[in-house]
Amino acid sequence: MEPELLRGGISVDDRGEVGFVNEFRFADVRRFYTVSNHSVGFVRAWHAHRHEAKYVLAVAGAALVCCVEIDDWESPSPDLEVERFVLSERSPAVLRVPEGYANGFMTLTPGAKLMFFSTSSLEDSLGDDIRYSAHYWDPWQIEER
Repeated sequence: MEPELLRGGISVDDRGEVGFVNEFRFADVRRFYTVSNHSVGFVRAWHAHRHEAKYVLAVAGAALVCCVEIDDWESPSPDLEVERFVLSERSPAVLRVPEGYANGFMTLTPGAKLMFFSTSSLEDSLGDDIRYSAHYWDPWQIEER
């Protein structure tokens, strides 16, 4: 399974707005938590799980969220393809990060906050927790367009 972006939308009328991602199902979610950084441009990476999947939603601001499928847990190739996704509160979407992937993010705006939904309990997650250096894969540059 590959990372999947479930796009949502915003409905606006004279009362205000409703943001939604109607395709997201909570069936396998066991817990959730939020993460924010103190400064724009800070990288929080790489966090991997063999058995745990995660879903990521920007609840405030925007962040560059990246995923990479691990080929060798002890010594992954530094040349693996990294998938990049920009998540923003202004464009509701939930990113599914499958089990077997490492993920990380870089804050793009002040006050950015991400909500993570996990398919594992905290105890199971801690037993399946693998970390790599924040720049082991380095997709953190902003691409000029």
